[in-house]
Amino acid sequence: MKAAPASAATPTGKEAGGVTRRRPTPLSELVSRQMSAMPSRDTGTEMALRRKLHSRGLRYRTHLKTLPGKPDIAFTRVRIAVFVDGCFWHRCPDHGTAPKNNGKWWADKLEANVARDRRNDDELERLGWITVHVWEHEDPSIAAEAINELWRTRLRGTTRSGLTNDVGRT
Repeated sequence: MKAAPASAATPTGKEAGGVTRRRPTPLSELVSRQMSAMPSRDTGTEMALRRKLHSRGLRYRTHLKTLPGKPDIAFTRVRIAVFVDGCFWHRCPDHGTAPKNNGKWWADKLEANVARDRRNDDELERLGWITVHVWEHEDPSIAAEAINELWRTRLRGTTRSGLTNDVGRT
């Protein structure tokens, strides 16, 4: 396959901050298709974690659109938002990799993902939520147990009107 000129690019739409970014033309159509086919929700790791949480008797909402970042798992009663982060897309310090082709574009793209994660965490915290990030390589049983403990701790701190640390409530 012939490589496209470096100046060729395809539009992708709006990125964080309203800036339009242009995606470089992929060097390999196969790799492009594989990357496009990556699921953004209900991944194997996410489903395994959800099964472990459910088996512990925990009930939750998934991909709650009313919360910043649409958490993968949301415990609304105790305000815990769980995100299952892919090592590549969220720059895992242990397993994150940097593509060699179009390196600058990918570095900017992945850094924007991390910045968006931080903004969502800050907004959720402002709303009285705790955020938990689980890497895709983490053991779902261990993650579920840690989340279960956090859930129990938060549950003990609730009252009939909500959490004792509710923002803006008297």
